[in-house]
Amino acid sequence: MNQPAPQCSNTRKELHVPKTRVVGLLIAACSAAAANFTLLNVASAALGEHEASVQADAQAAHGSIKMQDRGTYHMQEILMPSGTKVHEFVNAGGQVFAVTWQGPTMPNLRQTLGKYFDDYVAAEQIKHPVRRHIEIHRDDLVVESAGHMRAFSGRAYLPQAVPSGVDVGELH
Repeated sequence: MNQPAPQCSNTRKELHVPKTRVVGLLIAACSAAAANFTLLNVASAALGEHEASVQADAQAAHGSIKMQDRGTYHMQEILMPSGTKVHEFVNAGGQVFAVTWQGPTMPNLRQTLGKYFDDYVAAEQIKHPVRRHIEIHRDDLVVESAGHMRAFSGRAYLPQAVPSGVDVGELH
């Protein structure tokens, strides 16, 4: 005996997914989340820290890395998939003395600024005449950040760690 199709257009269709498939999807999602969390929390060559883990920065940002020797220091460029470039400047002692960024998205500033990130956040809370521009100018730290949607740039450096003869205006 054939039964007529329901006449109501508000009938609810339920999708039956086997429990083993649901469990498999949950395990895969949790594994991916754990892997991403691990990548985001790797030690990084943040401002003021040793360069040994710049490669981890590139991996965490899912980016590529290039190095340029500039005499008294070298620059390591991380190109993120979004197109944003992060430059980490390293002195002869292996310390990251400056970082710059430019591109359509902001880099992970917690990772980039390291222990100086909280100073950046505090400066961000202060009312600025131009909300998209943040500046910190201290004896031990300089941070300048500006931008709007799809166009961000900034730099941060430690004045006491800049190699002798290096003009910070040329760091970009």
